[in-house]
Amino acid sequence: MAKTAAVFFADGFEEIEGLSPVDYLRRAGVEVTTVGVVGKSFNDTMIVTSSHKIPIITDTTLDVYLAEHKDNLPDCVVCPGGSVGADNLAATPDLLAFLEKCFDAGKLTSAICASPAVVFGKTKITAGKKWTCYPGMETCAKEEYLSKYENNVFVTDGNVVTGRGPGASEQFAMELVRILAGSEVYKKVHDSSQQR
Repeated sequence: MAKTAAVFFADGFEEIEGLSPVDYLRRAGVEVTTVGVVGKSFNDTMIVTSSHKIPIITDTTLDVYLAEHKDNLPDCVVCPGGSVGADNLAATPDLLAFLEKCFDAGKLTSAICASPAVVFGKTKITAGKKWTCYPGMETCAKEEYLSKYENNVFVTDGNVVTGRGPGASEQFAMELVRILAGSEVYKKVHDSSQQR
């Protein structure tokens, strides 16, 4: 049975941070659902607008996704960054509760750029875990989480994967591929997509 993942998009998300995981995970055979989270202009069309004003149409909306997955959690959840996008994700209590539920169930729980500090920082996800985020954003997290902060491209600690920023998107996404699909699939995706 194929692994599953959900990538959560809110207005102001960073394109490369959200779409790299979607792209590489789908190449690896993971069933990825793009989920639109309410932002300032989100509506019934499921269109979410990025930080650089690029609209994308998501597969579903948060309320529909949560209703369909309350007892059927995905294998992986991903929160892209972008300071506005991260703020919009963090301002959504239902999403925060779902992320914690996935974390508690041992599912792969991941975030990149501002989101490890801004989104996960509002939860218990990074408590006692090593983590990274966009440099300077770490102060947005709870103070007790700061001792485990590392300024690395990405950090994996148990079922939590965090990434530093836009330039780390490929490595962050490929770490998710490695964990979910294994080293053989990782190598196939790496080589076929002409990565460095």
